[in-house]
Amino acid sequence: MHVRQLAKMLGVSPDTVRYYTRIGLLEPKKSIDNGYKFYRPNEQNRLRFILSARDLGFSVDDIKQIFHKADEGESPCPTVRRLIDNRLHETEQRFQDTLRLRARMHVAVESWGDKPDKRPSGNVICHLIDDFNKMPE
Repeated sequence: MHVRQLAKMLGVSPDTVRYYTRIGLLEPKKSIDNGYKFYRPNEQNRLRFILSARDLGFSVDDIKQIFHKADEGESPCPTVRRLIDNRLHETEQRFQDTLRLRARMHVAVESWGDKPDKRPSGNVICHLIDDFNKMPE
């Protein structure tokens, strides 16, 4: 199967297939006749796995580690468990950071509502932001 066929089958763009091929996660065979890359069923399975792993938040480097274990004949499951724990921790941290940012944005919206617009002057570009960053949290 060619790039476009594989992409269509799995609902991704041909560029997505080419990207994973370029970074070595997919290894299609080259046709002797025309040099086109040909994706076998194993590559289809690998791409399906890549897409599922990406949907779970695994990075490309994570997937490389998982494939390395599997290609060596080892169970990648302990690696998958360790990696998902790391991704979950990172996601929780980003979520908490986002909640703090959201709270600051609410405060900014409330405090800026009755402040006048001012033209830039000297070192001040927008007094709303400059004054807000001087406020205690």
